[in-house]
Order: sequence, then C-alpha cells, then structure tokens
Amino acid sequence: MIGRLFYKARHLARQSPRLIHARDIIRPRILKTAPVTGTTDTDAELHVLTSTGDWLNLIWSLKSFYAQTGRSYALAIHGDPDLSAEAITALRHHFPDARVIEQSDARDAVLDSLSGHPRCRRLRETNTLSIKSFDFAHFLNSDRMILFDSDLLFFDRPTAFLDRLDDRSRRVNAYNADVDTAYAVDIDTIRAHGFDIVPQINSGFGLVHRDSLNLDWMEEFLGIPGMMEGHFWRIEQTLFALSGSRFGAELLPEDYRVFLQGDVGDKPYRHYVGAVRNQMYTEGMRRLQGALLAT
Repeated sequence: MIGRLFYKARHLARQSPRLIHARDIIRPRILKTAPVTGTTDTDAELHVLTSTGDWLNLIWSLKSFYAQTGRSYALAIHGDPDLSAEAITALRHHFPDARVIEQSDARDAVLDSLSGHPRCRRLRETNTLSIKSFDFAHFLNSDRMILFDSDLLFFDRPTAFLDRLDDRSRRVNAYNADVDTAYAVDIDTIRAHGFDIVPQINSGFGLVHRDSLNLDWMEEFLGIPGMMEGHFWRIEQTLFALSGSRFGAELLPEDYRVFLQGDVGDKPYRHYVGAVRNQMYTEGMRRLQGALLAT
C-alpha cells in the first residue's frame, strides 16, 4: 500500500500542474452536468467501446458530439469486460436513452452468432477490441453506424461528416485518416493475396453502412496470413479497412485526420490517440469547459 502511494506521488511529481489540474479537477466536473436525453434517432446509431480507464473521457466525447451536431442519433455504449459498476451507473445517468451493453449480456449472444465463422469467433474470444468488429454489428439498430472512440472531442459542427450522413445516395463508408497506415498486416501482403485496401483508415471515427459489416467477408479477411497474429490494437482497424474497401470507402477531409504535432486550431474536432492523450485534457477539455460545464 505504502509502495503504491509512493509510486503515485513520484508519478504525479513528474507531471505538469497544468495537466494535473485539467485531468483531475476540470475533467470530473462533467459529472455535474445535465444528462443528454432523446438519443433515439435511428437514422444512424452511434456505437462506442469503453473501459474503466476511458469512460469519463467518453462522457466528454459524447457530450461534445451531441452539443456540436445538434442531432439525436441513437446511442449504444459497449463496455469491455472490466467496465466498473461506477462507470455503468454514470453512463446510464448521463445518457438515459442509450443502451449500455455489458459483456455479461453480450458475450455469449455474440459468440453464438459467430458459430459459422470460426476465425471470427476465435478472434472475439481472444481480442477485446474485436467487440468493435462483431458486437457493434450484432447490436446495430440502424442501417448506418457512427463509429466512435472514447478519445474524440468536438469543438465545432463537423459539417463534412454530417453532410455524408445527410446524403442517403452516398453509399460509401467514410473514416478519419490515420497519421500513417497502421494495419495488422502490411499493405503489400494484403494486396498480394488479392484484396484491395484503402491506406490510412483509422477506425476511431466514421460512418459505416451495415451492409459492409459482412461476417463472410471478415472470415475471409482473417485468413490472410498474419492477420490473426497481427498487432492486438490493429486487427479490428484492419477489418474495418478491408470491409470498407470492398464495400466502398473514402477518407474524411484533412481536418478529420489524426495528427500528433501542434494544436487543434480551427479544426472541428480532434482524435486524441494515445500519443497525444494528455492534450485531450490540457487542450481539449480546457477549451470546451465553458460550453460543456455550463449545461
């Protein structure tokens, strides 16, 4: 116990007062804000995976999205196996019309649905992030899904994204671009086995059509040599990229790209991936506190 406290004290001592204040003082204040109600519009449904370490960030992410879009898209929040009771209670309070889907309710149903797809089932049994690949599709109540991560913040109306949602004739998936291509298998290997793939797709934010979430396709893609053994964090992203590329895929405009250098400027949103996570607090939450914490 004393050792853990000593380690925590040393760890905090290395951090800037600005970071500590933003993360530990400003961030929890979101819990005092009003719930977001009426998230029932199934013209599209937002699906997100969260964890005990990310759920507080997710509340900021979702509240900034709904505030800036003015939309009421249906919401499904998927907890990982370790999501705490505290987190579940808070998420249900702040998003009372959302479905908060616990693994105790989801896992067996999803695994049963994958019985005819052994590679998919094996991945779902062993890789928590594959909840995004399989549970999202299994529980989707719309023909279009808003693909979402717990580390996004919205500072203005994401017009280019909403335009794609509003254009029903545009039958392609749209994803934010990554810093660089980050797939479980290198692109040359993927293409050598006869599969087309759009480079630089990031699965943290996008518009995904239900028809692209095809289990037969995913079973086929998981047969690419090295896919099942690829980087734990990249397999689901590669599945989204492959299925999207076969269905039809594009990258959102440059303002939606993941970036690691500089500040958000006048971009409508930022995806605060792990390398820039601290800026989610020092840049993003500080910037949004006037708008979000006043509600």
